[in-house]
Amino acid sequence: MNKIELIGGLRRVALNYDALIIDLWGVIHDGVTLMDGVVDCLNQIRSANIAYAFLSNAPRRASPLIDAMVQMGLPSSYSQILLSSGEATHLALKERSDPWFDGVGGNCYHIGPDRDLNLFDGLDLAFVEKPGDADLIVNTGPWGVSETIANYEKILQEGAQSRVKMVCANPDLEVIRGGRRMICAGALAERYEELGGSVIYYGKPKRPIYDTCLSQLGNPDPRKVLAIGDSLRTDIAGATEIGMDSLLVLGGVHAKEFSEFNKATIETRIFKHCEKAGIMPTTAISSFCW
Repeated sequence: MNKIELIGGLRRVALNYDALIIDLWGVIHDGVTLMDGVVDCLNQIRSANIAYAFLSNAPRRASPLIDAMVQMGLPSSYSQILLSSGEATHLALKERSDPWFDGVGGNCYHIGPDRDLNLFDGLDLAFVEKPGDADLIVNTGPWGVSETIANYEKILQEGAQSRVKMVCANPDLEVIRGGRRMICAGALAERYEELGGSVIYYGKPKRPIYDTCLSQLGNPDPRKVLAIGDSLRTDIAGATEIGMDSLLVLGGVHAKEFSEFNKATIETRIFKHCEKAGIMPTTAISSFCW
């Protein structure tokens, strides 16, 4: 095999599965508007009685994510199951059951915009103004859309030198927002690890968030679940680790690699790109459509 099949619509494969796990950013929307064909595709999935859940690396809790999609035009009833890395992070900070949290106090330095602050609702944490004064850094992503890792170097160095542990609420390295590429919390966390800092990640491709998602779907056999996403590193790698088939959406974070193609060559190009990354989807689709 030296190619990845590019299917014309989800109807080609959806009925082969008991459930679907669907990424949000890059598949359902671009952070600003719904992708073309999304409402129709979800209508078809619902009509076919195929169970599905949204699984997102967004560093916010479920409610504001649903509200944002409603504002984009997606009926709220379409989001009956939505699990985010922000929700998983909130629960981890509340329970602190992982031994990684042993000895970690309650003084917190937050890297991230105000829209992520609902992640901290109900948590016994006190915010500090300097990372060196913190017991814990909670990283939900950059404060602005045009910033780079270099903008955070001083903060990251101070935290790492002070041996402050970091919680990363979004393992993604980058995302496309309204057509513009921007870094995510995962990029800052990777740099923090390079500086010697300790990081714990919540979200895809880590197994716990998939176990929770499958539980909410009624615990279907992972071999009968199709994961749909636009990121090889998180969506496809995570699905492969769990034993699910996966569908790579080309129009998201990897759009630049596949922006110009024809049907005669694209399937081979997809294979070569995925082979180089060491992460292989089951199949591919240009966008989330039926």
